[in-house]
Amino acid sequence: MIGDTPKDDATSSASPTPGATSGETAPHTTISKDAAASNKEAAAKTDCGDGARADESVPPGHNGGHGNSGHGAKSAGFLALAIGSVGVVFGDIGTSPLYAFKEALHAAAHDGVTRSEILGVVSLALWALILVVTVKYVFFIMRADNKGEGGVLSLMALAMQAIGKRTTLVFVLGVIGAALFYGDAVITPAISVLSAVEGLRTIPGLENAISTQMVMIIAIVMLLGLFFIQSHGTEKVGRFFGPICVLWFAVMAALGISQLMTHPDILMAISPHYAAKFLAEHGVAGFIVLGAVFLTVTGAEALTADMGHFGRWPIQAAWLFFVLPCLAVNYLGQGALALTMLDLSIESGAPFQELNWFFEMAPLALRLPLVLLAGAATFIASQAVITGAFSLTQQAIQLGLLPRLDVLRTSETQSGQIYVPQINSMLLIGVLVVMLSFQTSSALAHAYGLAVTGTMVVTTAMAGIVMRQLWKWRWAQVLAFLIPFMILDLVFLTANMLRFFTGGWLPILIATALFILMATWMRGTQILTEKTRRDSVGLNDLVDMMQARPPHRASGTAIFLTSDPDVAPVALMHNLKHNKVLHEKNVILTVKTANTPRVAPEDRVTIEIINADFKKVVISYGFMESPNLPKALGLCRKQGLKFDIMSTSFFLGRRSVVPSANSGMPLWQDKLYIFLMKNAANPTEYFHIPPGRVVELGTQVTV
Repeated sequence: MIGDTPKDDATSSASPTPGATSGETAPHTTISKDAAASNKEAAAKTDCGDGARADESVPPGHNGGHGNSGHGAKSAGFLALAIGSVGVVFGDIGTSPLYAFKEALHAAAHDGVTRSEILGVVSLALWALILVVTVKYVFFIMRADNKGEGGVLSLMALAMQAIGKRTTLVFVLGVIGAALFYGDAVITPAISVLSAVEGLRTIPGLENAISTQMVMIIAIVMLLGLFFIQSHGTEKVGRFFGPICVLWFAVMAALGISQLMTHPDILMAISPHYAAKFLAEHGVAGFIVLGAVFLTVTGAEALTADMGHFGRWPIQAAWLFFVLPCLAVNYLGQGALALTMLDLSIESGAPFQELNWFFEMAPLALRLPLVLLAGAATFIASQAVITGAFSLTQQAIQLGLLPRLDVLRTSETQSGQIYVPQINSMLLIGVLVVMLSFQTSSALAHAYGLAVTGTMVVTTAMAGIVMRQLWKWRWAQVLAFLIPFMILDLVFLTANMLRFFTGGWLPILIATALFILMATWMRGTQILTEKTRRDSVGLNDLVDMMQARPPHRASGTAIFLTSDPDVAPVALMHNLKHNKVLHEKNVILTVKTANTPRVAPEDRVTIEIINADFKKVVISYGFMESPNLPKALGLCRKQGLKFDIMSTSFFLGRRSVVPSANSGMPLWQDKLYIFLMKNAANPTEYFHIPPGRVVELGTQVTV
């Protein structure tokens, strides 16, 4: 991590919410005054233009506006976007058949397996896909997009925009959802790759040669390779993601059809009667099975998180007409194979043998190619969740939930191709620790559900707020959505809580650690902000004082970064106090983050003239954008503010923070906050300011 001293104004200026950064004054959140802007207006204002990142371009298919506009589908081709979404959006949920049915049937087989139990497990899997993914996400949640972008933080921003102000409830829900996602991001690569490599044991001649340790070694090598390539970008490899996953889903469907021919009566599991009957007859045991069945829908959040790259309609079409049928047929095929094995065990009098059902569906000669294809699919699924963690981190930084981190671009053509070194390292360490601790996909399956169900509860709650506040639905309509889906989410959450002591504690532990980190960052910044406001001088008062007693003037332009344009920046006060000088032109610069993914070039910069010596400049960015101040300041020329960037000095406030027993946080939290400040990315690099033009002035403050 970069930086050995906490930064003041520069840090806070990028942060829109209390706690965003170690700011001189309270960070700002920009709330849209017109929450019900039309789709055309939204589409016109979201493409990144002159004021966007220096190397940013809109990804293929990004409609630049509302998810319903379909603009992306027209520009890049609907079919191409749908195929691309299969590789990125459905990578996680597409690898669930490797372990979901196996774990669910294992949970149901503690006292033997019956025909009705197999039908019940398959029926539960099918209806989980129908109710959770299709009805809830495809038909409802995907409508709650933030000008084409989705995901838990995007939904949080949309909910705050709908309400018109930041509320504690929405903000806490967003933090919880983000923290839970990181828990999911640690577990997904481990369980996906392990489940694929374990398929080697189904190959004749390798059953005894492939030990648990050998599986671990192969999986670790795969994951090390995956994380090491992140810094080089995945643009070239990503071109093959869609076609490979299309092949993967087609193979899954073919395997399912081959087994359906032997036991077509498994099609009866399509009736919800068998799912309801199973739960009614098994009581608490049924809830345990339900927790395993939930593994079939892990990855559903990706449908909303990746809307900005592919658009709503291509994702929905890919799910309804390709992905869902392939998954359903595969689960039916695994159930058919289980019925076949049950018949054989009854005929021979031998006990029912639990198998790795997915790989056992394939003929012996095709097992090795299937394992290799599964490895590629899990590699892609892991890549998707890592990329999602990078994107979520970028949003969290912009929305003030995390300190500045280095966000590097790995592609000149794909705006979604970013790399966050600190997050990549932490994810790699977390994945390896988890894998070495649990060692098998079956053991990890117990840890997988809680993070995902928790995120789904958060998503449902915030979607209800958007429906009521933004869409202006009547309460009857909101409750018609909220009650059944919240009950469904809570049922799955309760079912997964039963697995808490056998592994469910892991994502909760990770999410708790992330929640404490985010809460500490926000609270610490809020304390510093309030303290600074009490000790600050109003900018207008300072201007009046300088008119009465003018200081010595220096040539050139000085730009002072601050989070609150109404108070005198610390750097300006220090410059006057110690250097006793004021530049000919002075710009009080504030960077704000809007509750929208991107800000249109014409809305990027606003200028307010105070007098001949001082001007206020506010530069706005969306939470999906990275600040580039020199590029944005170039837009000032169109509004009459002209200056030479190479004769301009950027003044940044620097604070050395020390812990205090009398602050608003416990001493341990003070020390954690200071640690986060010291390891925040350098503001000069973060804002892309020419290093030779930066002057840092600061002071010591307690927190």
